[in-house]
Amino acid sequence: MSGTQNRTIRARTIALAGLFQVVQLVQQTGKGIFRDGDVTRACLDSIFRTDADSVEAVFDSVASLRPGLEVLEAQLGSDNSRRDMELTAYAITLLHLERKLARNRVMLDTLGQGIARIRTQVAFFEEYSPAVIAALAELYQQTISTLTPRIMVHGEPVVLASPDSQQMIRALLLAGMRAAVLWRQCGGHRVRLIFGRKSMLACCRELLQEARQRD
Repeated sequence: MSGTQNRTIRARTIALAGLFQVVQLVQQTGKGIFRDGDVTRACLDSIFRTDADSVEAVFDSVASLRPGLEVLEAQLGSDNSRRDMELTAYAITLLHLERKLARNRVMLDTLGQGIARIRTQVAFFEEYSPAVIAALAELYQQTISTLTPRIMVHGEPVVLASPDSQQMIRALLLAGMRAAVLWRQCGGHRVRLIFGRKSMLACCRELLQEARQRD
């Protein structure tokens, strides 16, 4: 994926919304809160869409990102009571880890090979079976999880102790890393996020309106 069209405010906003959508799913999983299946699928699908024509196509459509856009709007807005600092912490850590990943060619190759291998399982099973989730979780554990700082997910102890929950969280964090990579590919960095906050918020609201119209 390349080109000027993918380095616009719209592209960066979509990538960041994808990241916040993932970390919200991680939060929901850790706390045993209902997690929307279609939203989860859109995020996991993004892992395999490495040759998409546009940023939007990575997540299928803007409508698929509605929850992430709603979270991002709250995070960028001026109402502090709407912000979720736990989600912010997850997102910032993933963005930090992505910078480390970008400098690790061996790990990048391992991730690419692993994703290609798991893609064949997705095609075979058609749906995200426990075996596919386990494979994604193992790939995350062998790669991103070895970088520091490690992401510490908060939630209900009983839920977090469940192997199924652990695997889903790791699979989702791999999707989070995909969104973090996308953010950088779109020209995203800390300075742009700080000084371009208002323009990104305006774009986020436009995208939200678009997403609601498509629903």
